[in-house]
Amino acid sequence: MQAARLAQPRYEPVHLLGEVRAVDGQDCVVWCDGREWRCRRAASCLLAPSVGDQVLISGPDPQRVYLIAVTEQADAALSRLRAPGALLIEAADVSLRADRGLRMEAGRLELKGGEADCAIDEMRYRGKDARLTVGQVRLAGRLYELVVDKLVQLTRNALRLTDEMDQTRAGIVDVEARQSARVHGKYSVVTGEELVKVDARQIHMG
Repeated sequence: MQAARLAQPRYEPVHLLGEVRAVDGQDCVVWCDGREWRCRRAASCLLAPSVGDQVLISGPDPQRVYLIAVTEQADAALSRLRAPGALLIEAADVSLRADRGLRMEAGRLELKGGEADCAIDEMRYRGKDARLTVGQVRLAGRLYELVVDKLVQLTRNALRLTDEMDQTRAGIVDVEARQSARVHGKYSVVTGEELVKVDARQIHMG
C-alpha cells in the first residue's frame, strides 16, 4: 500500500488572480501571489490579454499553469478576440451589431451566400478595379449620374426608351450603321453653322 501511494502523482493546484506584466505572443507574464508566473494563454481564452489586465491563471501544478480568463481589462475601450490559427464560427444564425461602426479588413475578403439583401441609406465605394459577372441586372432609381474618362459599351441589342427629352452634347458625334440608319420624328431638323453634307449613290427627298 505504501508503494502504491508513492507511485501516485502529486498535484499542487494553482488557481490565482493576478495582473499581466508582459505579453509575448501566446505567453504572458502574470504577477500574483508575490511572484511572476509565466503561463500560456489557454485555447478557450479568445480575449487577448493586455498589460495591466486582471486575469485568472490555473493549472494542476506550478509547472503547468495557463491563463484561462481575463477577468477585468485595464482599458475596456478595446477588446481583441485573437486565435493563433484560423478561426471558424458556426451557428444556425449569426448576427453582428455595432452601435457606432462595423469595420472589416482583410488581405482577401470573400462573401458567399444563396441570397443577399442590403438596405443602406448612403454608400461610397473606392477601388482600383471592379468586375461583375451576373445573369441579370435591374436598376431602379430617381437619379443616375455617371462620370468617367472613357465609356465602352458592347451589346448585341440595345433599347433605350425616354418619355421626355434625350440630349447629347459632344465635340464630335459619329454614328455608323452597317445596314441602315433611320431618324424619324414629327418634326426633324438638321442644321450646321458652315456645312451640311448629304452624300450617297441615291438620294430621295419628298
